[in-house]
Amino acid sequence: MPEPEIPDSFLEGYARILRDVALTGRRVTREELDTRRALGRLAAEAGHQLRALVRMHLAESRTAWPATAASASADSVLFAMEQAVDAFAEGFERAQRLTVRREEAARREFIDDLLYGRSDLGRLAERATRFGLRLSRAHAVAVATGPDAYTETDAVPRHVESALLARFGGRKILLTTKDGRLICIAPGNQPDVLRYFAKQAHAATDGGRVAVGRAHRGPGGVVQSYDEALAALDLADRMDLDDPVLYSADLLVYPVLTRDRQAMADLVRSELGPLQQARGGAEPLLKTLSVYFEAGCVAAETARRLALSVRALTYRLERIHQLTGSDPSDPMHRYTLQTAVIGARLLDWPANEV
Repeated sequence: MPEPEIPDSFLEGYARILRDVALTGRRVTREELDTRRALGRLAAEAGHQLRALVRMHLAESRTAWPATAASASADSVLFAMEQAVDAFAEGFERAQRLTVRREEAARREFIDDLLYGRSDLGRLAERATRFGLRLSRAHAVAVATGPDAYTETDAVPRHVESALLARFGGRKILLTTKDGRLICIAPGNQPDVLRYFAKQAHAATDGGRVAVGRAHRGPGGVVQSYDEALAALDLADRMDLDDPVLYSADLLVYPVLTRDRQAMADLVRSELGPLQQARGGAEPLLKTLSVYFEAGCVAAETARRLALSVRALTYRLERIHQLTGSDPSDPMHRYTLQTAVIGARLLDWPANEV
């Protein structure tokens, strides 16, 4: 695609400066340098390329070189050229930096509005097209955390972004950071994008965790998917889940269990409350139950994971039976106990009173 033609107005006064310097030996004035900076700013705002503008100045220098200039004045003319072109480039670069800052501010404002749902949804959908998103369609959000808080200029987000753009350059993807986390927003019918993001983010963050929300349609769908991903990360912390990549669709049972929070709190108190009478409090026996259920109620595997002898584990299970009246090895009691253990972890009991 050919470059747009550059108007001669950006050279205004340049040839005259060279002639005056050649004839009088004077220096370029501050006002003239300010004019060159202003023209550079206008050229940047008009969308021209700096390389083409510098080439244009050099061509004008060759054309307008004063024929009467003595060899002694050549240094003065070259110095004037240097000052004039440098001032022009300075104005151009200042305008570019300002444009970049404005673009960054607009992008950050859009991302904040998108992820918090604070803007008019119709207006938000219009703004989204500028950043490659069509919010009338379904989108899903993946959120990655690591040992550090990240910003868009850090090496980790840039590495992940480069990897995704190299593989999915033509896809409508938005990568950003929010509250120190890496965020990827992708069309809901392209799960391969978020799977690849999860793989790259997990590696780039030295084993960080990634959560992926479900796909939802419309501008509000992005907020919903983002909230689901955050909830999955929070759940993973409370439940000590080891999976490096979590899908909110696989964790729907947990919101169901806590939908009636009061009922869950009553279950925890009635089933597990007696464990607080044990020496050392409820926490050791609660952990024993949690590991026992995770190990498929296999005593030998549970003892190995807890670094206990099978005999010591058996004593703990018997103590739990004595205190609660429920036998962890009895299938009739097991479901209620396991549900109460999950509820305790969701409610952060016994650290928090329920």
